[in-house]
Amino acid sequence: MFSNRARELDLLERAYNSDRSEFLVVYGRRRSGKTALLHEFCKDKPHIYWTATLSSEALLLKDFTRAIWQAAESRRTDPGFVYESWERAFEALAEYPNDARRVIVIDEFPYLVGTNPGISTILQKAWDEFLHRRNHVFILCGSHIGMMEKEVLEYRAPLFGRRTGQLLLRPLPFHSSRDFFPKYSAEDQIRAFAVLGGVPAYLQQFDDRKSILDNIERHILDRNSFLYLEPQFLLREELRAPRNYFAILQAIAHGRTKPNQIAQSIGETGSLVSRYLVVLQELHLVERRVPITEKRPEKSRKGTYRLSDPFLRFWFRFVAPNMHTLDVGDTRSVLKDVRSELPQYIGLVFEDICRDWVREQGALGELPFIPERVGAWWVRDQEIDVVAYREDTALMGECKWIAAPVGLNILEDLKRKAGRLTQDAGWKEIHLALFSRSGFTPELMGVARMGEVLLVGSEELLAYD
Repeated sequence: MFSNRARELDLLERAYNSDRSEFLVVYGRRRSGKTALLHEFCKDKPHIYWTATLSSEALLLKDFTRAIWQAAESRRTDPGFVYESWERAFEALAEYPNDARRVIVIDEFPYLVGTNPGISTILQKAWDEFLHRRNHVFILCGSHIGMMEKEVLEYRAPLFGRRTGQLLLRPLPFHSSRDFFPKYSAEDQIRAFAVLGGVPAYLQQFDDRKSILDNIERHILDRNSFLYLEPQFLLREELRAPRNYFAILQAIAHGRTKPNQIAQSIGETGSLVSRYLVVLQELHLVERRVPITEKRPEKSRKGTYRLSDPFLRFWFRFVAPNMHTLDVGDTRSVLKDVRSELPQYIGLVFEDICRDWVREQGALGELPFIPERVGAWWVRDQEIDVVAYREDTALMGECKWIAAPVGLNILEDLKRKAGRLTQDAGWKEIHLALFSRSGFTPELMGVARMGEVLLVGSEELLAYD
């Protein structure tokens, strides 16, 4: 299923319409929609699309040979023919007539590297000697983020300096995920995203004719479901020894967000945990957060860690610690815990959705200013969920995922905290915003009509593309 990748498709189209040969790298975690995107891009163009598999090098070379000759419809050869080497196969790509622009895709490139560790050097030589002179768009694609960066993107990589562009395919943002659930209300679309995140293959699992809890029980907690073991497969694909990484992710999901807390939780040294955290950040599985006002974020001692993906947060919070129960088929007792804790869990994801809304509205020119930075702010005893600023202008907001309408008391609390932060930051122009799942009291809406505060409900969060 191809969905909501207009920006990424436009990037590929611009490369195709350039007046030079292109060497593109498309990568991202498994199930993120890379293959669907590339098939959509290739469908109306002359192309060779070949996918490496977990097979022997001889069989891969045979299959690659077949793909080349199937694309060259006017030049058939013996069905048993196989190029004698990868060097010769890449030379064959350069022998196509230069009259038409062609797209050449090698998907799951890390599998090919696994069978022939020297393939990147072979491809680098082929590109330098002849492929770069041909009228081709050459694309390497892979799900193993670490290997793609090591083989192609890093300074010491054999193919470093050859790429003309790269695309890290990230999970879909919230507003793009809603197309998967047209029958859900705005609130349930937020709930679904809070559980599944933006990975297309995960979003496809839920049935919007069923309740969120029914979907969770059937498609996540059921030991035979597609998503039940998905995080384990993801970690095993990226990491040679995933056990400690698994423990770190579970610790973070349960609120141990600082390195010393994580180390104490899993029984390892702080220095070892710090090294693991660097790897998890490089794989885009964990992110480090600091208060938005920190002048040197990389040096700040206020940094905390969290899982980057909502589904991983959900899985490590509710599934991983209960696998002994779920493995015997007892989903009901775990679902009971999910039901009671889900509102609080969704509240944290709701804050992310609101911050993304501010970024998008700023970029669209719908705010009084275009934010330079968007994030959150906290000190020991206070926190502001949404803070966006540019020079001496700022917007500050609170996010409430609660059943009752938000009232004047929340606005007054925000004003108090905003006053403290404004004084510390030296901002001169301040705007306030409140985000609510359940709307706002009449008194607060009256204040909003006088321009004192921007009110954003669930429906408004959906009202942009």
